[in-house]
Amino acid sequence: MFVPIGNTPRDYAWGSTTAIAGLLGTEPSGGPEAELWLGAHPGSPARVLDPALTDGAPDLASWQPTHDLPYLLKVLAADGPLSLQAHPSPEQARAGFERENAAGLAAGSPDRNYKDPFHKPELIFALSDPFEALCGFRDPAESRDALLRLAAATPGGAVLSGFARTLEGEPGEVLRRATEWILGDDTEVDLLVTEVVAAAQKLADDRDADTVRMLHAAFPGDPGIVLALLLNRATLRPGQVLYLPAGNIHAYLRGLGIELMAASDNVLRGGLTRKRIDVPELVSVLDFTPIEAAPLAPEHPAPGVEVFRPDVPDFRLTRVAVGGEVASAELPLDGPAIALCTEGTLELHGRSGSFTVHRGESVLVTPDEGPLGVASGAGTLFVATPNR
Repeated sequence: MFVPIGNTPRDYAWGSTTAIAGLLGTEPSGGPEAELWLGAHPGSPARVLDPALTDGAPDLASWQPTHDLPYLLKVLAADGPLSLQAHPSPEQARAGFERENAAGLAAGSPDRNYKDPFHKPELIFALSDPFEALCGFRDPAESRDALLRLAAATPGGAVLSGFARTLEGEPGEVLRRATEWILGDDTEVDLLVTEVVAAAQKLADDRDADTVRMLHAAFPGDPGIVLALLLNRATLRPGQVLYLPAGNIHAYLRGLGIELMAASDNVLRGGLTRKRIDVPELVSVLDFTPIEAAPLAPEHPAPGVEVFRPDVPDFRLTRVAVGGEVASAELPLDGPAIALCTEGTLELHGRSGSFTVHRGESVLVTPDEGPLGVASGAGTLFVATPNR
């Protein structure tokens, strides 16, 4: 069955007022449009748009998101930084959820870290040029060099210089210790943030100083400004994908992209936010291994088809570009699929018939239609499926 679906973009303050509407050809709301959710997550389940189908089509609001539809597809448009955050592994999520249940914490309690017993890995496909994010810890030696450059621009920055000197030793332990201190209650952290921000105003052509200025404009005085200097700043070009597994600390900074994640709501925050931060719990799930924030390499099973396959069974993202020399493509369905057209007009073919999808439209494809054919026209289609 082909079931046309849609939703209203979430109006988070960091959202763009134009990017989602510009991509999908819809009318801007006049306010921020941050995320368009296409899935069964109870936070904002997609709606069936064709009244003639409501009797026989799946009602996504009644689906179990991690069972019936184990992923959530989004269009994300950030005009400013999101909070620093990380997500637990399946084992951590299950243990944390059971622990908080046993403690008697209500489902909506502000003291909860775990809203459900599931993990929440995610990926982002860049549409804008650039799409920028903070992603994972970098080698602390790089952070030390950045902090020393900032210290040199601010004579008398004793706290800044002193903190830079602490970033020596075994990388994982150094990063753990620094994170706990930055997010703790030491009043010296406020002085460090002040010195870092003052120094950044004096370094015009410095990438780390640019990060500080951006974050200070959005979250003045926030300790996450300093924590960000321990992380990689990733700049994606259109078509590149960043994968964020369990334990990866990250924050999207600005840009438009297609986001795909496991259907969970477990977020542990680490700064750049006015929401609660549980430092011990955050530290318990973080992976302090330094990484390079390299794009996820795609598979190319056929002309015009790119498949981005992470190391989890919940989801994979396929981008199909049809037109010119590529007349058609065929995709296997390993479960229910959600297809979003971002350019042109395309004809989708399944076992029961066909369905035409235009720019800005999305459709749920039940697995009995597979394999899914894409042809007849020119356009771009993003398809989310389980990764089985």
